Amino acid sequence: MIRLKYCGNRSREDVQASLASGADYLGFIFAESRRKVLPAEVRCWLDGQALGAKQLVGVFVNAPVERIAAVVRELPLHIIQCHGREDRAELAAVKEAVRLPVWKAIHHGDGALAAMKQYAGLADGYVVDSRVAGAWGGTGVTFDWEAVPRYLEEAARQGVPCFIAGGITPDNVERLAAYRPDGIDISSGIETDGRKDPAKMKRIEHKVKRCCGEKGE
Repeated sequence: MIRLKYCGNRSREDVQASLASGADYLGFIFAESRRKVLPAEVRCWLDGQALGAKQLVGVFVNAPVERIAAVVRELPLHIIQCHGREDRAELAAVKEAVRLPVWKAIHHGDGALAAMKQYAGLADGYVVDSRVAGAWGGTGVTFDWEAVPRYLEEAARQGVPCFIAGGITPDNVERLAAYRPDGIDISSGIETDGRKDPAKMKRIEHKVKRCCGEKGE
């Protein structure tokens, strides 16, 4: 089974669409980005909503531990995603402070696999994203997916999941799903005019299920 994470939710309508979808995880970005949200906003959007089995992921970039801990106190996050240059010591400090699983983003390129190995035994999961100058993520740019098996192999060696992000859309998701990543992380690829699009979500879910041999709608 390939898990789906719909990231960059930034309105009540986005949250409702993602909650009604087949996603396993909903991501919220608490870092400088066009999709940045405030904890108070997210709390309002989640009020009265049933999460079911879905889990909430808070995405941070080089944030102080105190900042992350403050957001965790305000919201029922299940997972913290560190998407910047955080080193082992910083990840360890976050885990100690919030007592939640912590995923580490790795940006594809020279040294990426070595970087994953440095977090072995500490990171509870990985998100491999495209490396784009001046941006940490959400760029809509893919990387060379022929490298995906190497990332999956290293994550499996560590016994943690590996999600693939960057430029994934309903038109190319089948090609990525053929590599059978543990998860697929999508933001711009499920949007139309900056809003989460239920039709695009359904197309992605159908294609992923089909690739995995499951019955889709």
